[in-house]
Amino acid sequence: MQQIIRKGIKDILVEDVPDPVAGPHHVLIRPVFSLISSGTETASIHQQGVFKEVADNPSHIKKVLDVMQTNGPIPTIREVNAKFSEYAVLGYSGAGIVVEKHRTVTDLELGDRVAYGGEGTGHAETIITGRNLVARVPDNVTLDHAAFSTIGSIALNAVRIANIGLGEHVVVIGLGLIGQLVAQLARLQGAVVIATDLRTDRVQLAKDLGAHEPIFGGALQEQVAGLTNGKGADCVIIAAAAKSSVPCNLALDVCRDRGRIVVLGAVEMNFPWNDMYLKEIQLFMSRAYGPGSYDTSYERQGQDYPYAYIRWTENRNMEEFLRLVGRGDIKLDPLITHRFPLEDGPKAYATIMDPASNSLAVLLQYQTKDSAKAANDFTPRRTVPLTPGKKSEGTLGIALVGAGNIARWAHLPNIKNIPNSSLRAILSSSGVRGKSYASRFGAAYCTTDYQQILNDPEVDLVFITNRNQYHGPQALEALRAGKHVFVEKPMALTEEECKDLVQASKESGCQLTVGFNRRFAPFYKPLKAQLAKRNAPAVISCRVNSPGISGSYWMADPAVGGAILGEACHFVDLMHWLLDSEPVSVSAYSLPTGKQDPVGENNMVASFAFADGSIGNLTYCTIGSRTSGGELVEVFMQGMGIKTEDFKRLTTAGSIRRTQKKMFAEKGYDTQIEEFVKDLRAGKTAAVTVRDGARSTIGCLRMMQSAREQKPFSMDWESAVS
Repeated sequence: MQQIIRKGIKDILVEDVPDPVAGPHHVLIRPVFSLISSGTETASIHQQGVFKEVADNPSHIKKVLDVMQTNGPIPTIREVNAKFSEYAVLGYSGAGIVVEKHRTVTDLELGDRVAYGGEGTGHAETIITGRNLVARVPDNVTLDHAAFSTIGSIALNAVRIANIGLGEHVVVIGLGLIGQLVAQLARLQGAVVIATDLRTDRVQLAKDLGAHEPIFGGALQEQVAGLTNGKGADCVIIAAAAKSSVPCNLALDVCRDRGRIVVLGAVEMNFPWNDMYLKEIQLFMSRAYGPGSYDTSYERQGQDYPYAYIRWTENRNMEEFLRLVGRGDIKLDPLITHRFPLEDGPKAYATIMDPASNSLAVLLQYQTKDSAKAANDFTPRRTVPLTPGKKSEGTLGIALVGAGNIARWAHLPNIKNIPNSSLRAILSSSGVRGKSYASRFGAAYCTTDYQQILNDPEVDLVFITNRNQYHGPQALEALRAGKHVFVEKPMALTEEECKDLVQASKESGCQLTVGFNRRFAPFYKPLKAQLAKRNAPAVISCRVNSPGISGSYWMADPAVGGAILGEACHFVDLMHWLLDSEPVSVSAYSLPTGKQDPVGENNMVASFAFADGSIGNLTYCTIGSRTSGGELVEVFMQGMGIKTEDFKRLTTAGSIRRTQKKMFAEKGYDTQIEEFVKDLRAGKTAAVTVRDGARSTIGCLRMMQSAREQKPFSMDWESAVS
């Protein structure tokens, strides 16, 4: 399919990318029209180049330096350079025909006319979005007007936040596309609308569309005072975009005592405290389309909010906006200044970026017709070749599944360095990201269809690096297809998945290894070497502080493993490997459960007993600060203590105390991949096996069970997978 993308920081292209696959609670739509959001989308296009962008936003430099401290200078420089060529999706508002849906979507039919929204949906011939971001289009609404639904619901949410009463004076500052819609909606709410903008043509347009009191320039405070008998506005809605605090200061100047300010546009919020205090101003922020915005459970998992408690969600705002359009209460035709076919996308963005064009609403038009026939004609193409041709004889064909951060920072650069290997494919649910990574790292093709990789006879090894809940099922499919597997931790989320993977590896003769990189990190190897010399049990203490795994971050969700299955599994494996002894029992406690944040299950202390008499303690928390220290592993044996911190410091304390330091962390990703491939070619068993993956997963499951039931549990992991 064709999709408009941003390449680097300023170039707009139309590229061929794979069609998406409809996952749970999602649908596929063939757009007829999509609307370019001139404010949001152009904010990410930096026509004046990188130096101007950094000069305007010096915080970028600090971010790069912070990342460099964690990942080292070479990977950081490599990723900064990649920003100038990687692809990004633009667009989030349109309307078209439903052509495919997941079985979990039961209230839409193929061929339905719908409006859609959702960050990252983009301008493309096929759109994927969640069911709660799709609204049926009434028969009396054309699809070019329905394409405004998402933008309209943003404006509608701001008007709802403003809590406007009949007869109240409402000033709208900024009369771009959303400001024009806000002015019309505020009028429908019963407000006396005062509209102002730096551009007189937009003020005139607002007047033509029903604004009661247009202000074309001059002293805004005096004019508003004159219109309100000296009292000031009851409410000011800031729909402007500005890098200064001028719009906010204007809003404060014209607002009456105990009035309301609603910030909708991207502006510098720097209100004088004394003036806000003396007027006792109420300040509100308007978040996207309404309740549900940025909530993964709502937008992606299809969990609606109860109607009786949350009357106006994102979806219900979209539906209401369409209803108002259908009644003729909202006028959209005067807002449409330009229309372009999809293939002229670069020209459309050039028009928006050119102040002389006087553009407002710019629509993209697709070849899809406004008819149910579009569903019957839908033939998705989910694989796009980049460098066609067969791999050389004797080379190892590799496919990577899941184009996330660990893939681009660690695995793909390391895969490129493997001698006599070929990167055959990259799979991502996002066709744009998959193609971006495939182009950058030289893959033969990119795809959104896992079956394509399983059926490819030239793929020998599958790297699985996507989200935790897919690791077990996709690794199982790969083994059964006769592929070797490198799967990021955790290998699996349940005992049943562990058992299936152990059995599949045995039956297929294919190897599965798990990304337990600490076994290969330079500062962990000396710990194991020292422990190998002991002749008595040892004590191990692992303390991990991961404040990033919290809030709405998907890794914090216990339903997909949370911090314990997803991250603490590293340390169950690490303790076993260091001691070369099996864990036999565990006793654990967690913070109280049932709280949203911090999640109790993500904060746990567990004590392990090992077969050789050693004991280990694991403290895993997500509630510390980023300055509290991250990872600390200490080992104590007769007459000696050793500790390593954050992959950068190793201290050995025996008769003499020695400390080794590294400026940047070395985490062992490259060494593990090199050794795994060497073992495959030599026909040797990998250093980390499917049974190691099973031990760590089941160990974490026993930890969580012990914390829930507050009693010790036997590990007994081997019988669980036999």
